[in-house]
Amino acid sequence: MKRRNFLGLCFIGGITLATGMKAYSMNFFGKKGDKDTPEGRDTSGYPFTLTDQEWREKLSEEQYRVLRGHGTERAFSSPLDSEKRNGTFLCAGCDHPLFSSQHKFDSRTGWPSFWKPLDGSAIGTTKDFKLILPRIEVHCANCGGHQGHVFNDGPQPTGLRYCINGVAMRFKPSEA
Repeated sequence: MKRRNFLGLCFIGGITLATGMKAYSMNFFGKKGDKDTPEGRDTSGYPFTLTDQEWREKLSEEQYRVLRGHGTERAFSSPLDSEKRNGTFLCAGCDHPLFSSQHKFDSRTGWPSFWKPLDGSAIGTTKDFKLILPRIEVHCANCGGHQGHVFNDGPQPTGLRYCINGVAMRFKPSEA
């Protein structure tokens, strides 16, 4: 093996190892003892607020880990990924309307995906550096609950893919 090839492989291996260690230290894989806990996180600027104890009582353990701890559910684990009925997807934390079924599409990623939110006041976004490279985090504009991320690889007319944790939402079917 040539020295240049060996050094290139070492560099790529080092980057891969560093990325993996960063993901592990940030508990990207969703193990118990998440470092991403909401203690000390200021959510007082949102219209709907609860204490940490009230959130823990209201939400399941997995909902709390995702909505309050900025976790990610396992791909293909949510029944909302295959939800096809007409209706509205609401925040599981506060029932705030987020997305319409009319804007849902099958991204084949394992998470419910939408090409636009319900309206301009449904969600908020922030930059997320959890995986080293910046991503755009999506959160509920009413309670601040983490929903997922938005990417620039969606369908027209927006070209956006709102990749949302199913456990962070609940579905309300349209009335007939």
